[in-house]
This record gives sequence, C-alpha cells and structure tokens, in this order.
Amino acid sequence: MRDKNKAILCIMISALGFATMSMFVKLAGDLPSIEKSFFRNLVAFFCAWIMLKQSGQGFHFQKQNLPYLVLRSTLGTVGIFCNFYAVDHLVLSDANMLNKLSPFFVIIFSYLFLKEKIAPFQATAVICAFLGSLLIIKPSFASASFFPSAIGLIGGISAGAAYTAVRYLGTKGEKGPVIVMFFSGFSCLVCIPFLIFGYEPMSFGQLLCLLMAGVSAAFGQFGVTAAYRYAPAKEISIFDYSQILFSALYSIFLFGDIPDKYSVFGYIIIIGMSLLNFLYNNGMFQKEKEL
Repeated sequence: MRDKNKAILCIMISALGFATMSMFVKLAGDLPSIEKSFFRNLVAFFCAWIMLKQSGQGFHFQKQNLPYLVLRSTLGTVGIFCNFYAVDHLVLSDANMLNKLSPFFVIIFSYLFLKEKIAPFQATAVICAFLGSLLIIKPSFASASFFPSAIGLIGGISAGAAYTAVRYLGTKGEKGPVIVMFFSGFSCLVCIPFLIFGYEPMSFGQLLCLLMAGVSAAFGQFGVTAAYRYAPAKEISIFDYSQILFSALYSIFLFGDIPDKYSVFGYIIIIGMSLLNFLYNNGMFQKEKEL
C-alpha cells in the first residue's frame, strides 16, 4: 500500500475514533462536561505515558517551551469542555461540525501569531466557512440551540488556537506524546477542584461509556499521528471530515436526531470550503500572492 493510501486509511480511522468518542460522551447521559472531560483525558494521559515508556524517551520537555505547553493545554482544555457541552446539547453532527471549524482558525492564528503567510483564497475560505457555521448556530436568542451552538463555536476557536500552539511546539522540537501527556495531565488537574465540589455520582454504565470515550479518543489521536507520518497535512486533511458522516450516522440510528436543512447546508459550505482549500494547497489552482 502506498504511503498516501496508508495516510488516508489512518486519518479515517482517526475520524471514526473521534466520532465514536463523541457518541460515548453523549451516551453517558446527564453528567457535567468537566466530569466527562476528566475521564476522557485520564485515559489519554496513560496512553501517552505508555508510548513514552515503550520508546524509552521518558517525559522530558525543553524548559523554554513550558509557557507554550501551558498555553496549548489551557486552550485545549477549554476546547474540550466546550465541545463536550455542545455534544450533550446539540445534534451530534452539529457539535462535531462546529469543532471542525478549528482548521480555519489555525490559518487565522498562524497568520496573527506565527507570521505564516495567508493567500486571499484562503482568507475567502475562512470567511465562507464562518458564514456556513452561522447556518448551524442559527443566531437567534429565541432559539434553544443558540447557547450550546455558541459554546461549540468557542470550542472550535479554542481548538484552533491550541493546534497553533502545537505547531509552534513542533517547530521547537517537542515530541507529540510529550505534548499529549502534558495536556492530558494538565486538563485532569484542572478538573479535580470541580470534581471535589460538584461530583455527580455515576452508574457503572456511565463510567464504562466515559472510559470507552477515552479509548476511542486514543484511537483517534494515534490514527491522526500515524497519518501525518505517512503524508503531509495538506494532502490528507480533507478526509478528516469523514468524522461528520460517522457522527451523522450515530445521530440518526442511535439518538434519532436528524440535522435540519439549514445545518445540512452549513455542512456543505464548510466541507466545500475545506475541499477547495485542500485542492488549493495541493497546487490544483493558480496560487495567488500571499499576504
């Protein structure tokens, strides 16, 4: 199998893993988002620890990168809290699509903070994707879905900022498992005070769902890590949007939730902009002068 085909297979396994994670989070029922986040990150922490132990590297990071590790972890924690809240209160595919706006925010934050150039075509794609998100959010204060949709959007923005910090850390030589372990441990520590004062008892079934969410997230993380070893992001990132298809199937067959026509149109716009950006990055169009 060619490396690019391996990469596509891995990133689709990753998409299925993250969609399954969201499904288990929703199946866990009426528990605080912070409590759900704790168990999801606890599993990820031990998975990263096992990877580092097997590699013989241990948990070591460069001291000058500590502020950026904390920044990545803070933004990532906010992103997970917001995403889990949205998953609990929206159609599953809506929540995941709002989270999938993060690549567009990576473009914005990379331009603002990493001084990476952006072409007018990419800027147009970002604007169109945001307009597509409004069809999912339906910004009317009379709508019951407005608040969780806005929280989901904040989650996508936070995730985009966190991934920008990951990109910066990668250029400074930090290893992926170290970043994952630092982030997961940080997130668990942030959750502990909330658990002490606001812990909601859970059934064995709910605990099992949260542990399976963590295992599914680990599959997602390992899949995306393997995918980007086989091929650059610009060649395969569009296939990550298969997560929305998996989420929609879970929504329909497990929860009986069907996205409305406005959300579907929003999906089409966002995925369409992602496809055009994917083609642009692979040289399918005449590249413009970058800003």
